[in-house]
Amino acid sequence: MFDAAYAYHARFKPQALVLSRADAIVFERYDGGFAAAAPHALYSGTKSFWGVAAIEAQHDGLLRLDEPVSATFESWKNDAWKASVTLRMLLQLVAGVPFGGLGASVPPYAKALDVQLRAEPGTAFTYGGIPLQIFGAVFSAKLQGRGSTPHEYLRQRVLDPAGVAIARWRTMADGSHPLPTGAFTTARDWLAYGRFVCERRARYAECFGASQANPRYGLCWWLQLPGTPADLFYASGSGGQALYVIPSLGLIAARFGAGGSFNHAAFVKRLVQDAKDA
Repeated sequence: MFDAAYAYHARFKPQALVLSRADAIVFERYDGGFAAAAPHALYSGTKSFWGVAAIEAQHDGLLRLDEPVSATFESWKNDAWKASVTLRMLLQLVAGVPFGGLGASVPPYAKALDVQLRAEPGTAFTYGGIPLQIFGAVFSAKLQGRGSTPHEYLRQRVLDPAGVAIARWRTMADGSHPLPTGAFTTARDWLAYGRFVCERRARYAECFGASQANPRYGLCWWLQLPGTPADLFYASGSGGQALYVIPSLGLIAARFGAGGSFNHAAFVKRLVQDAKDA
């Protein structure tokens, strides 16, 4: 069962592959000396937490996805492009922010807020970590009255209800944790997060609404892959880290790897065929 999917995964420095269907784990394999209980860096897979957290914050009346950053930071009113940037644009990576802020280059909130936009907001998709740090600055300001932080809110409103433990977060020089990267968790916890979002996908429907600038990206989740189910959504991190959710098949897959040119579409096509043959 799931032989083709595993065979493809195994070609690219495999560490973990865990699959669940109908709420039961149907495949679990660890390779390369990687242990089931070992936490792994999610890298940019960490981004997938924040669209979900933003929707919970909207339900709690803390923010609105379509409110401008300038409603929180008045300095953004002084620039025509910045004045039009909304939280939704930040989470969809269409705010006009230039490429950057990946890996060890994630800027602190203050530096992220000082960024100069390179494109008219809403017109272009540019991958990077700076928009998430700008969102983090806004979210942090919203939570100050509660004596909380974005990461504490995420734990209380999303991760704890999902039964997901983050083993550790990367800590920046200013003592804060970054939003676009930095979470470490086990493959089973990563899978549990996917199951949680899948079960509540109606609540989180806005996460799966794409922008005009990029029909393949929602609120911090990748959408669509050629030749795969239309309802697929997934998180992706450097080195082949991935979390795939296919609601129509009741299928969730968590994958960890140590690098290589792993291809999401190639893997998912094999995964879907294996599921249909099972």
